[in-house]
Amino acid sequence: MKSTTDEIRQRFDNDVERFANLDTGQISTIDPKYSLELLTEAAKILVPNAENLLDIGCGAGNYTLTMLQKIPNLNCTLVDLSQPMLNKAFERISTKTNGKVQIIQCDIRNVILSENHFDIILAGAVLHHLRENSDWENVFKKLYNFLKPKGCLMISDLITQDNNSLTEFFQHRYAEYLEKAGGKEFCQNIIKCIEKEDTPRSITYQIELMKKAGFKDIEILHKNICYASWGGIK
Repeated sequence: MKSTTDEIRQRFDNDVERFANLDTGQISTIDPKYSLELLTEAAKILVPNAENLLDIGCGAGNYTLTMLQKIPNLNCTLVDLSQPMLNKAFERISTKTNGKVQIIQCDIRNVILSENHFDIILAGAVLHHLRENSDWENVFKKLYNFLKPKGCLMISDLITQDNNSLTEFFQHRYAEYLEKAGGKEFCQNIIKCIEKEDTPRSITYQIELMKKAGFKDIEILHKNICYASWGGIK
């Protein structure tokens, strides 16, 4: 039985300070700083005159803060399940932009926002919590609708492979990475957490859904074992 949305929210409610630090909150993520730089730099190249940013599953605000280093004074809309995460993100981000900062505690599947409004949408380590195929399809369509024409969606996330044998191989490699990063107990805890909470899908699965939603010029920016970064344009 996978974790409920409420159970996931409660876990993040209790771990705000760790996730506010890239060196501690992202230790289980492969190449987090490199991926963050790639995504935000790509977004700047694609939409250099951006005004409105949406960060879904924003956590403590690391993605938006990095984006603001590239394009200052964006209006920032932050969506997350966890109110303590949102409070931390608002505290950090509101001092870094002269634009409006809005926080919304909501499941991305249910959030209602203006269509054709955002120049950039960031989705960092959030989509892997989606469950059913219908959830995945509906969320990609929703994000497409939120974007202005020529706006971009940039994603960094845990993924699987389309081939089961390759998925097992990369899971083994990931376990080796985790053990080197934090020891055997740390590795076991992360693997258990993924099994309990997460339902990641492959890049190709998600790209097909993006194409179906209407995205074009979809590019894979980076992939290392079972983490990848990619994006597309409306």
